[in-house]
Amino acid sequence: MSTTAVFYDPIYLEHDTGQGHPERPERLETTMQLLDEVRLSEKLRIISPRDATVEEIQLVHPKGYINKVKSTAESGGGWLDPDTHVGARSYAAALKSTGALLEGLERIFSGDIDNAFCMVRPPGHHATAERGMGFCLFNNNAVAARFAIKEFGISRVFILDWDAHHGNGLQDIFYDDDKVLYISLHQYPHYPGTGGSSEVGIGKGEGFTVNFPLPARSGEEVYLAAFDQVIIPVARQYEPELVLISAGYDGHFSDLLCSMLLRGNSYAEMATRLKGLAEEFCGGKMMAALEGGYNLVGIAISMADTIAVMAGEEIRVEEDTGGDIIFPSSRRGMEIVEATRETISSYWSV
Repeated sequence: MSTTAVFYDPIYLEHDTGQGHPERPERLETTMQLLDEVRLSEKLRIISPRDATVEEIQLVHPKGYINKVKSTAESGGGWLDPDTHVGARSYAAALKSTGALLEGLERIFSGDIDNAFCMVRPPGHHATAERGMGFCLFNNNAVAARFAIKEFGISRVFILDWDAHHGNGLQDIFYDDDKVLYISLHQYPHYPGTGGSSEVGIGKGEGFTVNFPLPARSGEEVYLAAFDQVIIPVARQYEPELVLISAGYDGHFSDLLCSMLLRGNSYAEMATRLKGLAEEFCGGKMMAALEGGYNLVGIAISMADTIAVMAGEEIRVEEDTGGDIIFPSSRRGMEIVEATRETISSYWSV
């Protein structure tokens, strides 16, 4: 059985996104309640993490941008863009959000835990080095990847992003870097408009960015085909020393911001494949960080199912699909999987 940590702190609830904002504190509260109800929390180590230092965040973000977030919070709050709000406690929450990933890595590489799920706010995958956007302030997984490379001497980090929005920040930060393999499955065209299959990286990073720009209503079968036919074969050739997940749950069928028709079981199946990959190549070193997901029931079920897989537990949350919802296999989605496979076939044997 895996020793799985969930990193969580009440300060995440103090990150104020503005009235009526979909990225709200209840996302975490509902999920923590469900973990208790299904008695999964009894199988986990719930840890309040340390703060990231400014120097650690500077592995990705310049000091000027970090100071901008800090000063905006200290002045009472404000907007970085029309979607991204900084509240009075948002800077403190962001330090502990990124810090959760860094402490997770420290504990994983020391052997204290096998893997970790970072149930954090604010999220990170849209934040570029110099700009917060898409609800994100600091790019948590980007800092974690750079931290792992610097502190633990590794040179192959695999980031899988299953959030239904493309992680433009992660792509941008590592676009010319072969030390990070970044693969994203996302609804396209959709915010932020990036992530076409032709976007494969540049320079020494060419071939180390892989995008699946999937149509709406693609469904579980398409996602698992992408994993089995492309993602896992590519990742096995890469031989990762660490597996990171940008775990967004806005692809769930109940989510109003996206339309990908996934279920809690869909995320469990993807997590199972990634856990197997991590066990094969890097001693199970795997960590997930929460990104999007805005329906409270959908995110709670999906997160619980993901964490159960990571913990080696058979617990799955029964899900009410309403009876009339059809989960089709998208022919266009399968065509995109094939198009992505063809695009990257000059870099990887797929």
